Amino acid sequence: MKTIRLKPGKERSLQRRHPWIFESAIAKGGGDSGETVRVESHEGQFLAWAAFSPQSRIRARVWSFDEAQRIDAPFFIAACARAISARGRFDIQSNGVRLVHGESDGLPGLVVDRYGDTLVAQFTSAGTERWKSVLADALLQATGLTRLYERSDASVRQLEGLESSTGWLRGGPQAGGEAPPLELEIHEHEWLLTLNIAEGHKTGFYLDQRDSRKRFADCVQRLGLRRVLNCYCYTGGFSVAALAGQRAAGVEDGEVVSIDSSGPALERARAHVALNGFDAARATFLDADVNASLRQFLREGRRFDAIVLDPPKFAPTVTHAERAARAYKDINRLALQLLEPGGVLYTFSCSGGISADLFHKIVASAGADAGVDGYILERLGGAPDHPMTLEFPEGEYLKGLAVMRK
Repeated sequence: MKTIRLKPGKERSLQRRHPWIFESAIAKGGGDSGETVRVESHEGQFLAWAAFSPQSRIRARVWSFDEAQRIDAPFFIAACARAISARGRFDIQSNGVRLVHGESDGLPGLVVDRYGDTLVAQFTSAGTERWKSVLADALLQATGLTRLYERSDASVRQLEGLESSTGWLRGGPQAGGEAPPLELEIHEHEWLLTLNIAEGHKTGFYLDQRDSRKRFADCVQRLGLRRVLNCYCYTGGFSVAALAGQRAAGVEDGEVVSIDSSGPALERARAHVALNGFDAARATFLDADVNASLRQFLREGRRFDAIVLDPPKFAPTVTHAERAARAYKDINRLALQLLEPGGVLYTFSCSGGISADLFHKIVASAGADAGVDGYILERLGGAPDHPMTLEFPEGEYLKGLAVMRK
């Protein structure tokens, strides 16, 4: 077994059971890509078993802190079963479920989503790439399913020295047979939504916003919000939620405006309106830049009762935080100016480089520049099947605020 030894004092994060070992912490030692290595303190004390990644700044990711643990097929079978079993204890109102959430489930670099009877997995670390076949079998064994599609096309694989890889890992087309469907339908709360597992963002859909969409629908219903603006709408999850809230409230003259710069995403959003039986005349879709649209609405004197800001990742790491903070501040300033008094802003950041506290400060600064104050109705985060653990706070990548303008 190969060993890496840390520099003096660099063992503290591992003693707190944090799973990352950065290149700068290593004094000597190494391994092949994805190889399991023994991690020791500068004094030679065992700290962890980890997967080595020769090219990544995160040079090793911990599998286990137990010296007696063997990192083998039974280890991964047990880890997958444990993660999937935990989902049975979470409140998940959907058949679209995050089954494995990387470090939070002790499997750094592995994300697995279930859409009905199909699994979609991303292997984004050297360690999970090395154990891919074992993990694929373990996932099917734990779920009793037969179909697993790979979506290992995230840019982070490049940092691990890995090429993009997509396609059916298990249960794909047999000789002379039909290929399994890539277009799938799921239910979320009382709504129906669709996705394409080969083309959609991430593994095909944003499951992490499931509960925030429901909270938004409930807010629209409770306050009877008529004019709703959904920015960066993608395939219209929050738009469907707004229309559902208006219908439940008996709002007969409501309007939901949705903006995105992807034509195919907007087409799917339109289809979701029809799929859920909403009046198409109440839903407007704009293929446009969000920032420019917000400025145009201000010039036109338009106002809204509710606005959703769910932008893409502006700051993938802390080094991008300053530039991203300006972008987040700008769109939130414009949105707060467009809100009617008593209106509600649901604003989010999925940037790992922006902490919840920093995001709060950014939105507060946006309000100050807009001359607007507001009540924080609630703090928002990922759905429970995207957990953050006590030992891995970086798992809180998605954070949000529901703000009512004074």
